[in-house]
Amino acid sequence: MLVNGKRHKTLWVEKQTVKIIDQTKLPFQFKIIDLKNLDDFCDAIFNMRVRGAPLIGVTASFGMAVSINKDSSNENLDRTYEKLISTRPTAVNLKWALDIMKKKILKTDLHLRSKEAIRLAKKISSQDENSCEMIGKFGSQLIKKIYRKKKSIINILTHCNAGWLAAIDWGTALSPIYKAKRDGIPIHVWVDETRPRNQGASLTAWELKNEDIPYTIVTDNAGGHLMHEKRVDL
Repeated sequence: MLVNGKRHKTLWVEKQTVKIIDQTKLPFQFKIIDLKNLDDFCDAIFNMRVRGAPLIGVTASFGMAVSINKDSSNENLDRTYEKLISTRPTAVNLKWALDIMKKKILKTDLHLRSKEAIRLAKKISSQDENSCEMIGKFGSQLIKKIYRKKKSIINILTHCNAGWLAAIDWGTALSPIYKAKRDGIPIHVWVDETRPRNQGASLTAWELKNEDIPYTIVTDNAGGHLMHEKRVDL
C-alpha cells in the first residue's frame, strides 16, 4: 500500500535478505529492519515488530526458510519449528504456515530443502497477498451496495488493525475500504483506538492517512454510542 506516496509491502526479500517494517516505531517513525537469522525472526514476531495473523504466518515461513538454509537436518527443522511456534502460540496463521512448511520439507531430500523452503515461503506470501486482494474485491461490493441506497458518505467503524500492516498487502477488513476508495466511493472511518496497544490509533489511522481516506480516532467505548445514533453504516 502507500507510504509517502510510494507503494510498499510489509515484508519483502531484497538481495537475499528479508526486510520488514518495524511496526513498533509507527506512526512516529517509518523504519525498515533486516531479518538475517532465526533469532531475528523470533524477535520480530514475539515483540510485535510484525503484527496480524497473515503477516505473522508469512514471517514465520521465511524464518524457517532462513534457518533451513543454514542447516537442513531434521533436528534443526524440529528446533526451528518449536522456537518459532512458541513466539505467539495464539496466532492461528503461525501454526498453519509452519505445519505446511515442516510437512513438505520433511518429504524433500536434504540437499534440496533450502531451495524448497524458500519456494514454499514465497508461495505462502503470494497466496496470502492474493487472498487479501480478493477480500477487497468482494467486500467493496457490499460498500457499493449501501452507497447506492444511501447516496452519501459511508461511515465504517473499525477495531484494532486489519489493514496491509497486518498482512503483506491490502489487508483483510480494510481491503474492501481501499478498493471502494479506488472506485470513487466516499468513505469516512471511525477508528477505535484499541487499547491496550492502540493498534487502531497507531496503525489503522496511519494507514488511512497515507491512503488519503478521512478518519476519526474514537475511544473504544464510543462505538456503541455511534451505532445507537445511526452514525455507523458498516
